[in-house]
Amino acid sequence: MTDFDVLVIGGGTGNNVAAAAADAGLETALVEPGPLGGTCLNRGCNPSKMLIQAANAVNHVREAERFHVDATFNGVDHAAVVDEMDDLLGGIAESMEARYGEKTNLTLFEEYTRFVDDRTVVIGGGEVTADKVVVAAGSRPIVPPIDGLDEIEYLTSQDALYLREAPENIVIMGGGYIAVELGYFFDAMGTDVTIIEMMDSLVPREDGDVAEAFTDIAAGRHEVCTGYRVTAVEETGTGYSVHAETEGGDELIADGDEVLVALGRRPNSDTLNLENTGIEVGDRGFIETNEFLETTAESVWAQGDIAGNALFKHSGDYETRYTISNVVHDERRAIDLSAMPHTIFTEPQIAGVGATEEELMDGGTEYVVGRADYSDSSMGRAKKLDHGFVKVLASPDGEILGAHAIGYEASTLLHEVVVAMRAGLPVEAVAGTIHAHPTLSKIIEAAFRDVLV
Repeated sequence: MTDFDVLVIGGGTGNNVAAAAADAGLETALVEPGPLGGTCLNRGCNPSKMLIQAANAVNHVREAERFHVDATFNGVDHAAVVDEMDDLLGGIAESMEARYGEKTNLTLFEEYTRFVDDRTVVIGGGEVTADKVVVAAGSRPIVPPIDGLDEIEYLTSQDALYLREAPENIVIMGGGYIAVELGYFFDAMGTDVTIIEMMDSLVPREDGDVAEAFTDIAAGRHEVCTGYRVTAVEETGTGYSVHAETEGGDELIADGDEVLVALGRRPNSDTLNLENTGIEVGDRGFIETNEFLETTAESVWAQGDIAGNALFKHSGDYETRYTISNVVHDERRAIDLSAMPHTIFTEPQIAGVGATEEELMDGGTEYVVGRADYSDSSMGRAKKLDHGFVKVLASPDGEILGAHAIGYEASTLLHEVVVAMRAGLPVEAVAGTIHAHPTLSKIIEAAFRDVLV
């Protein structure tokens, strides 16, 4: 049996915990069967955003005539876009692995593992134990038991990111952020896209006004079928047929060369034999943690997607700081995950923080609304942004309860609201801040001033 001071399972955000432990002189084991960097670097945020930039470039050329620019779009080398992304990110993962392989006090195990007891795991043919264990094994795409799905060669988000040829037609199951980002990308690449979502709008977890606005925009690009649940998939002579129906029994058949399953993600906790430990999981399979990211097993912590506190790379990075403090430096710090922002990188972008209007209504919370449209701002007019808005939700006494945006660079605009909420500042603090003219940030100011009207 091999003994370590710290064992980290998962090389996404977990790789930073392992590096910090090794740098602190602790004998550290890092277990990661795939490329270091985890989902974000290899199968998620990084590759998808690189592809989306290509989609944005395509659409900028197509829309140049709006600015009286004579530009001709002659096509896009889809394979080159994907190959460049793969080469760049693959190189980062390889260099990371090389650095970690040379790091003092760090042993990298490139394989899967499972628990024997709270702090003992099986790696290869032997057992490894540690004084402290951090579980950061991430998540994977949900593939539900839909009739016929296991009989076809469907795509998950990871597969779709690395397609070297754009399909002529694609049917996307699901209308969440992964579905709409990839739908936007493939549409720009010239693919006919059909999105099937069982809820009444796309991105249904967003504030209702944002979700409704985005659904209308997406429906202008490609086929959007909301209110339909997929019931079956079958292979045809030319591709695949996806069958779906509404609660009222209306049926739909969508045909495509490819079928993309984008119905969310599930934690990898079921792959670790946690039944051999005292680590408890919730109903959805996420590992239960407290404010110190401690699990119910002694000297075992969990972070990132598998802990389910927030399934974002930035939340995982934030959790890592606290894990390093609690595990490596023995400085017990409670984490504060309030005012956690999120973004969706379609065009227009979507961003949000705090409560949605629907959540406030459901909770019986009294609130007021402020709103400002992009088209009413000087920069919005200069950029010819004919859609998009910022919406602010606040208590009657001025506490910021939430903010939601859909529009150009919404992901960047929202961050001053995040700072204000984290600092406990009231509506007046943002509304009264001087915003440089004519920046897009004036839309944030206008929305907050509208709360005070």
